[in-house]
Amino acid sequence: MIITRTPLRISFCGGGTDLPSFYRLEQGEVVSSALNKYVYITINRLSPYFENRILLKYSDSELVDSVEDIRHPIIREAMKLTGVIDSVEIASMADIPAGTGLGSSSTYAVGLLHALHAFKGEYVSAAQLAQEACEIEIERLHDPIGKQDQYIAAYGGFCHIRFNQDDSVYVDPIVCNAATRETLQDNLMIFYTGVTRRATDILRVQNDCTESKIEVLRKMKQLCGGLLDVVREGRSLNQFGDILHQSWLHKKTLVNAITNNSIDEYYEKAMNAGALGGKILGAGGGGFLLFYVEPQNQARVRRALVELQELPFRFEPQGSKVIYISDDI
Repeated sequence: MIITRTPLRISFCGGGTDLPSFYRLEQGEVVSSALNKYVYITINRLSPYFENRILLKYSDSELVDSVEDIRHPIIREAMKLTGVIDSVEIASMADIPAGTGLGSSSTYAVGLLHALHAFKGEYVSAAQLAQEACEIEIERLHDPIGKQDQYIAAYGGFCHIRFNQDDSVYVDPIVCNAATRETLQDNLMIFYTGVTRRATDILRVQNDCTESKIEVLRKMKQLCGGLLDVVREGRSLNQFGDILHQSWLHKKTLVNAITNNSIDEYYEKAMNAGALGGKILGAGGGGFLLFYVEPQNQARVRRALVELQELPFRFEPQGSKVIYISDDI
């Protein structure tokens, strides 16, 4: 048996410039961090007492004879890519529901690939895991998504990620002192709107209008530089909140479905209660709201958003990892 643990993520700025429709025109960039919330994948050799050859357990279950019969597209393509196509049982668990803006689909793909490679006795780098996850989701399945989720899930940490026109990706850990990182974590709050949605529905529209929104996306990308300066210098950290706010104002103009009356109302309540900035996480339309709030105002923000569930979290320094290997694989 193999078990992998792969972190979910939050993205602070630059989202949308990791889409091929942008970075193939000019370099894209994002600032993201992995979270201590995870997707777990277990893979085990299937008992010969099962009549079928492949057993899958996720939000649904499948018992099939051939990889070609698998309905779950990421599992099917990951098994084909790695060559693990027979006599296996694969199960998954997650700390957070899918469709909530924390990159769960790509995190699942990275963790599954890691488990399949480990099942074969193969070591794979973070770069390979991210590249293969992108190949499955973007090239094989033609999902209208970007690359940041796969890379932050594979690498972990607090990173500046750049997406080049030739499809190469640079992942640079953000160097800042421990006190700055702790203060930043302490000043960030995440709340669940209770709404799940299909990110691909929003991203498909966003992909189609990239050229018409190119100036907005450039402004969103440029905010990454200012955010990096704030974190690296460790001074005036409250500017982090203002940058989140500017990013949100730009993001809302990309596609109508990114926000709605409920999200706007929650955002306004948090800002009136003392938040210095925030944004919806992921493609938008629901999921989690992120805010930068100084400690003295956090109780007021909690009261203002009392109908929403808060998500306690810390940054996760590690990416996808194998956390268990039995002796009988």
